[in-house]
This record gives sequence, C-alpha cells and structure tokens, in this order.
Amino acid sequence: MTFSLGIVGAGQFSGQFATLFQAHPGVSAVYVTDLLPERAERLAAAQSLAGTFPSYQAMLESEDVDAVAIFTQRWTHGPLVLQGLNAGKHVYSAVPMAISTEEIAAIIDAVKATGLTYMMGETSEYNPATVHARNQIAEGAFGRLFYAEGDYVHDMDLGFYEAYQYSGGENWKATASYPPLLYPTHAVGGVLGAWRTHAVSVSAIGVVDDRGDGVFDKEISQFGNDFSNATALFEVAGGGSFRTNEFRRVGYPSHIRESRFRFFGTEASMEQLATVALWQDKQGVKDISELLEPKPTMAPDDPSLQHIAPELRAAFTSGSAPVHDRARLPREFDHLHNGHEGSHHFLVDDFVTAVNERTLPSVNAWVAARYTLPGIIAHESARQGGVRLEIPDFGDAPQ
Repeated sequence: MTFSLGIVGAGQFSGQFATLFQAHPGVSAVYVTDLLPERAERLAAAQSLAGTFPSYQAMLESEDVDAVAIFTQRWTHGPLVLQGLNAGKHVYSAVPMAISTEEIAAIIDAVKATGLTYMMGETSEYNPATVHARNQIAEGAFGRLFYAEGDYVHDMDLGFYEAYQYSGGENWKATASYPPLLYPTHAVGGVLGAWRTHAVSVSAIGVVDDRGDGVFDKEISQFGNDFSNATALFEVAGGGSFRTNEFRRVGYPSHIRESRFRFFGTEASMEQLATVALWQDKQGVKDISELLEPKPTMAPDDPSLQHIAPELRAAFTSGSAPVHDRARLPREFDHLHNGHEGSHHFLVDDFVTAVNERTLPSVNAWVAARYTLPGIIAHESARQGGVRLEIPDFGDAPQ
C-alpha cells in the first residue's frame, strides 16, 4: 500500500526530507508547493519530484495528494495543519506543533473527528541519548527516575542569522526574535521521549537580550519578545522534575551537538556533554560516548548543502549511532543522507508506516501536545517573572 505526499515549503530543511519520502517504498509520489514558486520549481527539478502546485490550497484540493508534510515558518504550523486535516489529508508537521493552547486543542479535535494521521517530526525522539535512556528506563536500570535535564543550546551566531535571513526576507529580524520557549520540543521531547510522563506545572526565567542588533528587540519583534535565553523547571506527573534550557546567546559548540540530556535515578544516572556521554551508578562510571555517536553519511561540502550555512550542516549529515536499531527501516535508506543525530530516517518511516498501516505514529497529536505545550506555558511564566503555572494535559492517545 502506498500514498502520495505534498511537501509544503521548499526551504533549507524540506529538501532533505523530500529525498527520504521519495525513496520510501510506501510513498508513490512527492509534490511540492511554496509561497515562492521558483523555490518549488527548483526543488522539483533537482529531485525529479512528481510536480508542483501553485498554492497550498490547490494542493489540498487535489485528489492526487493524500498527505502533506509541512516545513514552513514555526508559527504557521498550527493553522496549516488544521487546513490539511480538514481537507482530508494526513499531516506530517515540522516542530513545533503550534504556538498556543487553542491551536493544539483544535488539532487534537480535528484528528479525533477525521481519524486521519497526524505526526510531529520531533528529532529528539530518536536522539541517541534519548533512545538509550528510553531503553534503560524500560529495563529498570535507573531505578526510580526522579530528575532529568534537556538542553537546546544553539547560538544565533552559528548559522541562525543566515537561516532567518533566507526565510524571512527583508524583515527577517522581526521573526528572528522567535521566543526560545516556543521552540521547546528538542529539549522537552528528548526528556519525555525517554521518560514516559508529562509536565504538570512550570516556573521559567527569561534572560533579556543585550546584543543591541535589532534581534530580540521588543520594538521590532513580531512576537513582542526580548528573551534570547530561557530556563524552565517542570514538575511531572507521578513525582519528580526536569529542567530545560533554550539558549540562543551561548558560548557552546552547537555545531557539534545542539541537544544534550541528563537523567538521574535512584540506582543510576546518565550525563551527556558536547563530546562525551557517561553512564554512572554507585560502583563507578562508564564512558558510553561511542554508543551514542552518529557516523556521518554525507560530507559537509556536498553540493546539495551549498545553500545551508556551514555552521548548520552537521545537522543534515549525521548518520546513525550504534544505539539505533536500523532493522525496521527500508533498505532504500541505507546509503541516503540522514540528519539531526540519525533521526530523519526514523521519523520519515514512522509517518509512512502510520499512514499505510493506520497505526498511531510515535509522536502523534497527544504526544506532540505534551512536547509542545509545556514550552508555551513556560514562556508565559517567564513573561510573568517566573510565576509557577499549571500545564493543561490532553491525556493519552486513544487506543
């Protein structure tokens, strides 16, 4: 069984996924649309896609497209997802799920009403550290897990200026101020992707930016945001807590590793830094760095990456780590590029399998809500000076 897919947005990120969707044996054809038609035409020609559409609406009205994959600006995902579901299309969405509680609730209601597949492509679900921690939690190796940490530490100077200029045009500074805590899923999802619980309350602190270059300037920001760094402490259901950091001004080599995690239990703990990862128990310490290290599948100077800032290319070239179980993946992926520490292959396969077999994907609407909503509430907490706020929960996915 196969289905056809429409890529929405032909920017820096979507081309990497277009290749994988087109190669997957469960996808029959791949189309593309973009607000800038020439971008869609270039991507279609470069990858020999099935064709282009002049608009998203035209794509949704076409019977040639069964599903859509949304790779547009972060704050546009919620409305575009709803349009797709209401038009009868299965939906894969880049992160975040949405930027408000209301948008998240509407997506869950639409998934319930239509019975269609929705998946958020959170890369940390298959971050090697998350995969390893998930496996160890399942085996009880941590004892009782009571605390975790997740960081997304990506300095603006390391590729983000170029990325926002590429996507934002002349007014790129207005969108480059996107609030860090409204892009929470790389940190939150890496923690909760292993620790199967959910956040119930949060207190967060934002750091007002002082660079003075017009980015993170409330007077310029489309979002009225001047926080460039933020830290949130979450309480979880069942007891315990986790802390996340979203840093955009930080002296850290994010081109080496932009997401990193720590887990602490009563019997063992695990800690990850930029170039080392350790498993620790009451007897000693074991270096597990090699187990979690992806091997590149594409050179950083590959011609297909020429439009991407050099500081961002590592995210598009990482292969799989030893901890990844590639047995479930189609053989067509064996020699194709991967990205974000080996996650891209698994995310594409999750969505294709869910649509074709009518099963729930890994990061379904209910899981996506638990990865996204904590950041939305955390940002409001930071805006209120760190006041502790309750986090709504939409429950588990119906079985």
